[in-house]
Formats: sequence, structure tokens, C-alpha cells
Amino acid sequence: MTAEQPEQQSTDQPYQEPVPAETPQPDFETLQQALQHFDCPVEPAQVEPLDRYRQQLWKWNESLNLTRHTTLEKFVTRDVVDSLELSKWIDRGQRVLDVGTGGGVPGLILAICRADLRISVCESTQKKARAVQAIVEQLKLPVQVHACRAEELLQLQTFDTLVARAVAPIPKLLYWLDLHWDAFDQLLLIKGRAWTKERADARHRGLLKKLEVRKQATYLTPATQAESVILKLWRKGLTPEED
Repeated sequence: MTAEQPEQQSTDQPYQEPVPAETPQPDFETLQQALQHFDCPVEPAQVEPLDRYRQQLWKWNESLNLTRHTTLEKFVTRDVVDSLELSKWIDRGQRVLDVGTGGGVPGLILAICRADLRISVCESTQKKARAVQAIVEQLKLPVQVHACRAEELLQLQTFDTLVARAVAPIPKLLYWLDLHWDAFDQLLLIKGRAWTKERADARHRGLLKKLEVRKQATYLTPATQAESVILKLWRKGLTPEED
């Protein structure tokens, strides 16, 4: 039995998981203040490049729909926190592909905070890919930007780890990647509280028959206290690396 194709969804807006209403937070004048307020463990030398990335992202966002996180609070509690939590589960020196990077999260933040990783990002919307390429050049980051779908790139290159955040529901993402698991070792997903329903839907559609799934971590998003999880998926028959 072949995997059932998920229903097509509108691509007018990027996929977003629902989050609870936020508790009002103090106004922040600098990124450093926001990082300190939320106890975000960013190395001092990484604050300035992160802030330059944030400034470039918001500048491009004035003409493109790259992000809804346009306050220092949201940039830290969503973009930086998610990227750092994901970083904990990526071994040193790995080749990492950010699938559907949008405005560069988590890929560019990983490149800033984990210089040991070899980061590539892909984005099929050409205008967004050009914006990310411009940001990479402006910040002089060692990141490869691919203006294509992940499926196309995986026919040409191999990676150790694929990462994705707010790209699509689990069934749709697994349908896209179904024929390409020989091109990478593991997939790490950041998901919200609907992940169990999405997993059940993927299993019903036959998309998990050859895969193992593990809830790798659970954490609370500052400000909203929304629960997020990191899911690890890999091919059955392969032994996952020890954590």
C-alpha cells in the first residue's frame, strides 16, 4: 500500500501552529535585555550577529511575509529559543538542512550559534530564498541557500540531519520526504501541542510504516508557557545514535 497523499493546503500564508495568548512582557530596548530577561543561553560573542540577523530579517519583512515575530520578545522566545532547543540534539560537525526555512529560522540562527555545523537551507518561494541569500551575504555566514524544494535538493545531496519548524503538518511533510530517506539520517521537527493528532493522521495514511518516531524533548515557550516538542524520526532498521 502506498502512502496516501495529504489534502492540498493553501500556500498563501506560511503554516503556523496555534499558540496560547501571551502574558504581557516588559518592553525591551535591546536584544541583550530580552535574552537576559528570558534566561536565554546565548554566548556573548553571538549576541551581535544575532541582532544583525534580526535587523535584516525585519527589514526584509517590510516587503515580504517572512515572519510574524516582529518584537524582541517574540524573536527571543520563539525564534532563538526554538533554535537553541533544536541545537541540543544535533551532533558536532553534522551536515544540516533546514527544510522550508522561510526567513531563515532555524537555519541561520543555528549557523550563528553552532559554528561547527555545516548548514544549508532551502526555500521554494523564490522571493524568500533571494531575501535569505541577501541576509547570508550581508552577515557573511557560511550557509548554502537553495531556492528549491527539499525533495529536489535531496536527489542531488545528502545530509546528516534535516530540521523543520512551522513548515507543514507532519503527514504533509512526510509525504514530501517519503522517497528520500536514503539521503539523510534523521529528521528533527519542532511541533506544538497538536503533534499527537498529526502523528496519528500520518500513521493512518501509512506514512510511518518504515519510520521510527521518538519524542526527543519537551519544553515550555517563555511568555506563553506553550508546550513545544522536538520529534526525531529515522528509518526503521537503523540504530539511532546514543544521546
